[in-house]
Amino acid sequence: MRCPYCGHEDSQVKDSRPTEDGAAIRRRRQCEDCGARFTTFERIQLREVGVTKADGRREPFDREKLMRSIQIACRKRPIDGARIERLVSGIQRQLETSGESEVQAQQIGGMVMEALKGFDSVAYIRFASVYREFTEAKDFEEFASSVTEAAHKN
Repeated sequence: MRCPYCGHEDSQVKDSRPTEDGAAIRRRRQCEDCGARFTTFERIQLREVGVTKADGRREPFDREKLMRSIQIACRKRPIDGARIERLVSGIQRQLETSGESEVQAQQIGGMVMEALKGFDSVAYIRFASVYREFTEAKDFEEFASSVTEAAHKN
């Protein structure tokens, strides 16, 4: 593993343990050249999944990009980081086990929307504002009122 500080190619594993959800292994490493310590995570990847964007571009599925977008939607909300991690792991696992090598970006967005609906209404609306490309305040109002109506029905 390359050191993120000096770029040296060798590091020594000092400690390994599973993450809380058991979906990854957390490893503490030390660079053999500069002595800096850093953490890496090792996850199971069942298959490579490609994502087709709305404009037709294709790119590999990026777990970290998905994680960042969900964290932005959940910023300053009472949602535990481990819960977000489980959500991202669950979506990634669904994509890898679907048998499809290509998925539409809209499909992933829909999966996130469905999961956030049960998490937190504010995070749900925040994510929807980007996913559904809200352009005016009335877009927020209409969507927020539909979320409120649905919550009162349940």
